[in-house]
Amino acid sequence: MSMPEAASETATIQTSPKHTLLSVADLHAFYGESHILHGMNFTVNRGEVVTLLGRNGAGKTTTLRGIMGMVDQRKGRVEFDGTEIIDLSSDKIARRGIAYCPEERGIFASLDVEENLMLPPKIRDGGMSVEEIYELFPNLKERLRSSGTKLSGGEQQMLAIGRILRTGAKLLLLDEPTEGLAPIIIQQIGEAIRRLKARDFTILLVEQNFHFAATVADRHYVVEHGRVIDEIANSDVKANLEKLHDYLGV
Repeated sequence: MSMPEAASETATIQTSPKHTLLSVADLHAFYGESHILHGMNFTVNRGEVVTLLGRNGAGKTTTLRGIMGMVDQRKGRVEFDGTEIIDLSSDKIARRGIAYCPEERGIFASLDVEENLMLPPKIRDGGMSVEEIYELFPNLKERLRSSGTKLSGGEQQMLAIGRILRTGAKLLLLDEPTEGLAPIIIQQIGEAIRRLKARDFTILLVEQNFHFAATVADRHYVVEHGRVIDEIANSDVKANLEKLHDYLGV
């Protein structure tokens, strides 16, 4: 199994002192009587792109929702920028600087592109302007007055990501941003993520498309049965292809 050429563009693990922006420790989450997360443990450093890899049902999306306060029954520790947030509501977590882009995207069909972009309120300084978002995703500028119902799946994904960039969030949680998209759109999403990383955004990315993840991420956590079972630096991916194939079935 060979890796795509774009993987060579990925930044290597930083050697400078790291600042932990997100720390998840012994995180458990439940949906009713179903125990989904069984003690998740991982960290994300400021300015990193980190992926949660795993098969369907491994608990990746629930982890993002648990961080965001969108799972009612959860316990453990979630620290963001040195502050414990496990007991905060999702709106208070968002105001502290975390933004969540769900897999279903949540585009409002009756609103046009610019109206969708302007919908979330700014929570802090440092967010991208609409003009910067259009520079990042030129497709959106071309479809400025198109309603959500007239956008392609790729354009909807760009709009969903662009919408959270206005808020000023320091940490972006992206859930399966390449799911169901054409290869050319996946390349554009990857380029956008690399440009966001260059602007010092921190990104926690849920992906099943490991080949894509390897082109954008610094580190990968492998999730199975609601817990992290391995951590692999992107620079060590080629040496661990056989193990990753066993983990992910790819």
